[in-house]
Amino acid sequence: MLRQRKQGRHRYFSLADDDVGALLETMMGLAAKRGLTRTRTGPNDPQLRKARVCYNHLAGELGVQMFDSLLAQNFVTENADMVTITDSGRKFVNGFGIDVEAITSPRRPLCKSCLDWSARRTHLAGSLGTALLDHFYKLGWAERQDGSRAVLFTKMGEQQFSKHFPVQG
Repeated sequence: MLRQRKQGRHRYFSLADDDVGALLETMMGLAAKRGLTRTRTGPNDPQLRKARVCYNHLAGELGVQMFDSLLAQNFVTENADMVTITDSGRKFVNGFGIDVEAITSPRRPLCKSCLDWSARRTHLAGSLGTALLDHFYKLGWAERQDGSRAVLFTKMGEQQFSKHFPVQG
């Protein structure tokens, strides 16, 4: 499960491969769902905590809010870590200005769950997650902070985001 590399007096350890990383993430997610771990609020930077890039999709509090809202509005469903867009979700996304067919590819999942490392909750990855973040940039709702993973939403952008992805309660 681990790979060791010796360099002088030091030994460096890393995960053997991506499968081990995926396994650990799954186990951590299961433990969190069962209440067996404490939830840390990290990162310390409030901007990174609120919204950031995770590879190429939105993470942080707003990423989790978006995923929860899509679930609550029945635009996506989640079963055993499989996320699927519904017919009403396709209509919503197409009406929002993203051509679902254009972002559908056999090489990359349309929807994929991704565990948020700070909130320990799911946000949306896959080509849809990427397309939504790109669309937020295009609409002028948000921009990436130079030299950081932080995604900064404008006041109008946050209002529009909350309108389209309301907090369910």
